[in-house]
This record gives sequence, C-alpha cells and structure tokens, in this order.
Amino acid sequence: MRPDSLNPLFVDSESLDGVGPKLRKPLEKLGLTRVKDIAYHLPDRFVQRRAVANLDEASVGEQIVVALTPTDHRASAGRGPFRIVAQDAAGNLCTLTYFGRASYTARKQLPLGETRWVAGKLDQYGQMLQIVHPDHVEVESSALMGKLNEAVYPLAEGLTQPRVAGLVAQALGHVPELAEWIEPGLVARMHWPTWRDALELAHRDMHPAARDRLAYDELLANSLALMLVKNANRARRGQALKGDGRLREKLALPFPLTGAQQRSIGEIEGDLVQASPMLRLLQGDVGAGKTVVALEAMLIAVEAGAQAAMLAPTEILARQHFETLRKLAAPTGVNVALLTGRDKGKARESLLMGLVDGSIDILVGTHAIFQDTVSYRNLALVVIDEQHRFGVGQRLMLAQKGKVTPHCLAMTATPIPRTLTLAQYGEMEVSRLDEMPPGRQPIDTRVVAQERLGDVAAAIARHIATGQQAYWVCPMVRESENDDLAAAEARYAALRERFGDAVVLVHGQLKPDAKDAAMERFASGDAKLLVATTVIEVGVDVPNATLMVIEQAERFGLAQLHQLRGRVGRGSEKSVCLLLRGEHLSETGKERLALMRETQDGFRLAEEDLRLRGGGELLGTRQSGDTPFRIASLEQIQKLLPMAHDDARLLIERDGGLGSARGEAARLLLYLFERDWGVQLLRGG
Repeated sequence: MRPDSLNPLFVDSESLDGVGPKLRKPLEKLGLTRVKDIAYHLPDRFVQRRAVANLDEASVGEQIVVALTPTDHRASAGRGPFRIVAQDAAGNLCTLTYFGRASYTARKQLPLGETRWVAGKLDQYGQMLQIVHPDHVEVESSALMGKLNEAVYPLAEGLTQPRVAGLVAQALGHVPELAEWIEPGLVARMHWPTWRDALELAHRDMHPAARDRLAYDELLANSLALMLVKNANRARRGQALKGDGRLREKLALPFPLTGAQQRSIGEIEGDLVQASPMLRLLQGDVGAGKTVVALEAMLIAVEAGAQAAMLAPTEILARQHFETLRKLAAPTGVNVALLTGRDKGKARESLLMGLVDGSIDILVGTHAIFQDTVSYRNLALVVIDEQHRFGVGQRLMLAQKGKVTPHCLAMTATPIPRTLTLAQYGEMEVSRLDEMPPGRQPIDTRVVAQERLGDVAAAIARHIATGQQAYWVCPMVRESENDDLAAAEARYAALRERFGDAVVLVHGQLKPDAKDAAMERFASGDAKLLVATTVIEVGVDVPNATLMVIEQAERFGLAQLHQLRGRVGRGSEKSVCLLLRGEHLSETGKERLALMRETQDGFRLAEEDLRLRGGGELLGTRQSGDTPFRIASLEQIQKLLPMAHDDARLLIERDGGLGSARGEAARLLLYLFERDWGVQLLRGG
C-alpha cells in the first residue's frame, strides 16, 4: 500500500481548479494525468526580460516589459494581421501585431488611449518597431514584475504557457515535506536542496543543483529497486544444476566457439551450480552466436535432469528459434518442442502432457508458455530472448512457474552502453559476446543520396533477378507513427508498380495474422522484397536476403541503423547495406553515417550513439535504446548513475536497509517513482 503522505501527489489532475474534460486530452498527451506528473513537468527553458522606461532603452531582438498607450486599431483586409499602433512615454511608436482569432482579445486588452504594460520580444518590420503576439498585457506594472524570468513549458495543442504555469503552481501546493532519502554527506557535498525545495526551484529558474537533485532521486529509486530484486533473488531457493557434459559432447556445431562464447558459457555454468537462481543478461551483436550459448545452457539443465524453456517476443521469432535449436540439438537426442498461442486441440494437449511427464526437455514459445494451463515436471531454466521487451514485473512472474525459482538467462541483440546497462539491468550479472564467429562476412555499407532513388530501384531489380532477396526500410517521420505508415504505404505502392507481387509490406498496425503471412512469404522466398516501417523489429532470419535499403538514414539513431543492418549478412553471400540520405545533413547526421561505414562493432556504435545523442539532443522514444527515465537526461544518467548505484548499495549493506530511518524515507522514494515492485519483493511477492 502506498504511504498516505504521498496520496495527494497521486490524485487525478482533474482535481486541480480549471481542469475539465476539455483540458484532460492535451494533458494526457503530455502524460500529465496526476498531480505528481504536473509537479514534475519541468520547463524546457526560461525567458529573461528587462523592464525599460521607453523603447530607446531596448534593442531589437530583446525580451522587454514596457508601458505603451494604443493610438490606433488597424484591421487588415481578408486574413491579414490585426495591428495596434501604440506609443511609449517618450513618444516612440511601436506596432503590436496579432494573427487569427487573437485579435478579438487584443481589442479588449488594449483599448485606445489607455496605458498598458506589455511584455514581449521587440522586433523590427520595415522601419517600424513591433511586438508580435505580446506574451502578457497588464493594467498594473506590478503584475509583470514576477514575469521578468519566466518558465517555458513543453505544450500540447489546447494548452498555453499561462495555463500550464497555473497548474504547476497548484500542483506544487500539494507537494508534502518528506524525510531525506539521500546519504546526508552526499547532499552536503553536492550542495543539493531538499526534495521539495528542488521541485520549486526547478520551476523558478535553470537551477542546475535542483535539476540534478531531482534526476538523482529518480536514478536512486531505480538502482534501489533493482538491488532489492537482486537481493531477493539471492535469498530465493533455486535448483543447483550440474551437467555432466554427455549431451554437449554430442553437439556438432557448424564452427568452433569463439573465446567470448566460451567465456560466457563458463560464467553461466558457474551460476547454474549455485543454489540461488541465476539472473544473467547475455549481450551480443546480431550474429554473435547467442543462440548457441543459450542451447549450451539449456543442455546443462537437461543433463542435470531438469527442463528448460525459451521465451521469444513474437511467434515468428519463436518458430525461428525452434527450427535453429532443433537442428543444432538433433545429434543429442534431446526433445525440443514449440508452443504458441495458435496451438489448439489434440496437438496442444499432447504437448502439455509431454511437459508434465518430462518427455519434453526444451520448450520454445511465446508468452503462451507461461499461461496458467501450462505446467512443467521440473522447469529449472528460462531463457528470454530480446530482453528489452519484457519488464522486471514479467521477469518476476516467471519465477512462479518452477517448483523452485528457475534460473533466468536474458538475451539481447541490442548492444547497450555500459552506463545504460546499469540503469536498465542493474539487477543482473552481464556477459558480453564481443567477438564475431569466423565465416561472417563484413557487410558492405554505402551512403547514397536520396535523389538517386531510380538507380537504387534498378539495383534491386538486378539483385532480385539473381534470385536473392532485399529489405527496404522506410523513413522515420518525426510527427507520428501514422506518418511513418503513410510513408511506407506510398513507397510500397511505388515499388509494387515496378515489382508487382514480389513485394510485401509489414508495419506495426497490421493484424498479427496479416503480418505473419507477409513475413512467411518473405521467409519462404515467395516474396523477394520486404518493405517495412521501423516500428516492427524485422526479426526474421533470411540468409537469402543480402541487400538492405534504409531510406532517410540520417533520421535514425546509430543503434537502430546497426540493428537494421544486421538483418542482412546472415548467409554465405556478400551483403550490402545502402543508407539513403536526404539533402540537408546535420553535423551529427554526417558523423552517424560515417561511423556506420567505418565500423560494424555494435558495442562501439552504442557508445558513440550515446556520445552523439548525449550532447543535448533529446532522446526520441523511438530513436534507440529508450531509457527508463522521465526526468534524468542522458548527461545526468552518465554523471549521476554510478553515484546512485553506490548510494543504494550503502543503504542496503551498511545503513540497515529499508528498516532504518533513511530506509523508511527510501521506501517513500520507491513509491514516489512507482518502483514499488522493489518493496513488494521484500514482502515476498
């Protein structure tokens, strides 16, 4: 149960004055559904204004507050602007210009002959000074003195700056005083204000210490929750699995294991012989051989007389893993089965019986493998593919499936910078596959100007004529997923005119059956060209697809470009990746594309991606490696996360955990940032 002291923050934003159904929509768009969200809706920047006695004291381009007296109202013909001519105390003239419906308010606010205090940016239009859409118009100068330094908030359609500022002021009135959860020595060393003061200061000006303090709170909550998960996991009873090697000896792998694979298998083997359940993340680039490592781990479980299960995020990936594992494991005689949501009737029943009587050793499937109706004789190891698709909550659910808590090996093909690994997977040990198996050919990566689209289409025609296949990834349109979809459908229509039925389209809004059918046609070789948006992970392994075209490549993050490129180069044939670039390349865009040509090391690209995006470029949620944080920026994560991690460890190991006085405050912090699954674990579920 959430502590009572926090309840005022979790009240619906409709409880604030002036929030009705009309405002609810734009607030929801910004994620401001509760009082807490509004209190944490921090300004993007601040406008600094100067009060001047007359316009002679001001410069063009400056934000000012000045007293003006309107002398003329001038309406334009048609849809032109509405202009008010006004003069200052020295007799200088200035035009106040309004567009659209704002002119109705302007007439009322600025009556002829009456002096008003006006705040806005001074511009010049021809020979005349002007202020376009003044920010504020007041009768008394005192009303504007508090606006000399004014916050500018992120908005959604239907919201104005004054409205948001008013809601923030109300929300801050609900913020309680809470006990300090940060180690006192650290607060003193960093000169940080208290939590409540930090919230107020962050809305008043660009107060770096207040902003860092608020970011640190979020990072500390996350580190603490992940540490509690780790400790709770250690305290759980698992099943020690010691294999005798008899099955692994029979494996006939297509090529020898790399040093990184051998090292990772050794680390996993060391975890499995412990009685406390393993919680390990296996990071490896596309094609680095994660599946083989997972199979070795699952065979250890089978050698020890237990069962293993592999969970994939989509049905297509589950089928793909099943085929790969079945082929690799064939010489061992191990029984590998597949279970998806599609399996019905007798086939499903006999499969469920095989799990209960233990005749099925390894089960591969989607979420269906954890339904209530699915029981195992002795499930001792769970492998989760594409870890980032499953939250901590879901990982904990898996713990209920074995007689004791199963060991868990999570895998991801998204190379994650070390800093973010700690942020997202702080409760796990990490193994990295940072070598490529022999025989993988490098992918020839080229940058091509968008205007050479005709040449690219001709190249695809030649490519398909040789019997090979290709991907075409459509541009990421910033505005919305619907725009992405429109771009993809337009490109699909154009390519279909040229290539007819050989082209299929896949995007995130297709019904699962239609998506699977299109993927199936491509995987089987029936379709030669797959057009896709980026919302979908093109996770099919099609060795015959050796050409990847990425349109407007400069719009993607490095990590995402690298992921997409990894879809080709899976067979023995030479593969090519064409990065189509638009006309106007930013410096960052140029550097990204140059790096893509220069290296295929996913871990290096992930670090470079963080460096390039860390320079203040906002992290688009779909850009790449979305962080689990709302307040902490990338720079703050890099700077403060190691400190938060150490502070969390101190609290648990030295300062008496959540039972101490600081621990009680930290418990509030976990609830405040909704990391309370950390608290639930302490209570045993």
